[in-house]
Amino acid sequence: MRPLIGITLGDPAGIGPEITVKALADHPVSEKCRPLVIGDVRVLKNAAQIVGRRSIRINGIENPSEGEYRPGCIDVIDMKNVDPETLAIGKVSAVAGEAAFQYVKKAIGLAMAGEVDATVTNALNKEALNLAGRHYSGHTEIYAEFTGTEKYTMMLAHKNLRVVHVSTHVALREACDRVKKDRIIEVIRIAEQACKDMGIGNPRIGVAGLNPHCGENGLFGREEIEEIIPAVEEARAEGINTEGPIPADTIFSKARGGWYDVVVAMYHDQGHIPLKVVGFVYNQEEQKWDAVEGVNITLGLPIIRTSVDHGTAFDQAGTGTANELSLLHAIDYAVRFAEGRRKSTSTTLLSQEERE
Repeated sequence: MRPLIGITLGDPAGIGPEITVKALADHPVSEKCRPLVIGDVRVLKNAAQIVGRRSIRINGIENPSEGEYRPGCIDVIDMKNVDPETLAIGKVSAVAGEAAFQYVKKAIGLAMAGEVDATVTNALNKEALNLAGRHYSGHTEIYAEFTGTEKYTMMLAHKNLRVVHVSTHVALREACDRVKKDRIIEVIRIAEQACKDMGIGNPRIGVAGLNPHCGENGLFGREEIEEIIPAVEEARAEGINTEGPIPADTIFSKARGGWYDVVVAMYHDQGHIPLKVVGFVYNQEEQKWDAVEGVNITLGLPIIRTSVDHGTAFDQAGTGTANELSLLHAIDYAVRFAEGRRKSTSTTLLSQEERE
């Protein structure tokens, strides 16, 4: 009954292969799920050497049914599309960008076919992706295209702090223009459903303002009056437990204090900055990261996708020092969502049987 979780390797020139080996070799991941890496066996074997986990078995397979899913073994859908001897670790390249794209596309295909219960993505590099002729701004857009999804949003999570976004990868000027009632209510609905999928019965949703002090009744902007407040009022009319707009300089502290189960942020950095302030911890004395935590989740898809909340870290790639905590948390969230959907499906089937 352990959910089968497909884990993409990310950009093979980045830290994805190394943290994948660390996560699956050093932690009891196989106790709660069946982890299946989508990547390249040769790259993973090289990463195992780099991080000093030479005894781990790298099991190359073609289909999920062939996996062993046990401690001491990493099962890999072997795409065979990267040669570690010619790959420049820590460098942007079209070869690595294309490989990363193919890993994601394969994972989506497996999930859409029901062969894996959820997907987890390691970081890809947007420049490498575009060099390969794959013109996407990130994972979210790839997932949206290959699942045929039009209404989606990003959630970031670190412990009890969860944030969803009205807009993400657009210029700040455009982000302000995208603060519209219809989009805000759409994101509120998606956020509520995501919380319920995680087992939160009556989610409390806080909605951030766009302008300083929520515009001070129109003094610093009218988006709150014309777009955000109407969206919040409509959500309440639908029975969604929603509050806002709340000034962005206080709402995240309130959420950490337990006031809200999720915060609706108006644009990319408004939501990303507070998550990374609490999740990314740098040790100044030892000159290293003690924690790089946080999970990126795409909501609104027909399949489950969670991700690390950091980049390819080319400056650390090949050193064996990269931190695997964010990947472990992404796997935890994938398991949580997979189990939630399984329970929801079981409940629906039981209800149908009772009616019949």
